[in-house]
Amino acid sequence: MTQVKWLDEPEEHDYPAAADYLALIGAPAAVKSIVAALQKAPIVDKKAKDILRAARLPLLDKDNPHVASDLAKIAKGKAISPVLLVRGDLHTGLALQVADGYHRVCASYHTDENTDIPVKLVAADGSK
Repeated sequence: MTQVKWLDEPEEHDYPAAADYLALIGAPAAVKSIVAALQKAPIVDKKAKDILRAARLPLLDKDNPHVASDLAKIAKGKAISPVLLVRGDLHTGLALQVADGYHRVCASYHTDENTDIPVKLVAADGSK
């Protein structure tokens, strides 16, 4: 089993990518607040299988071009970027949002569904 190596912090381009995605589902002021909170949030570890379940996202196939690219990086021992998440809401049924890193989560799952993934996780209001 290949062990996934992770960078200590997300790459700078991950935050604008998260903002681009979040802009599709949130107002500009909310997106700005969430991204600012993500930049300050601590890294915590979550399981690949739990992220996919909470986000209600399907596992992408190994042959998905972005997943395959991440799997190639993992196989070469290259560190990949932590994932940016926005917490869901149990009371309203709102799913977790993978603001950036869906393909990395899937690639990690393909190596081991119990892979610990370093994430930055904030609530939609920007709180932890």
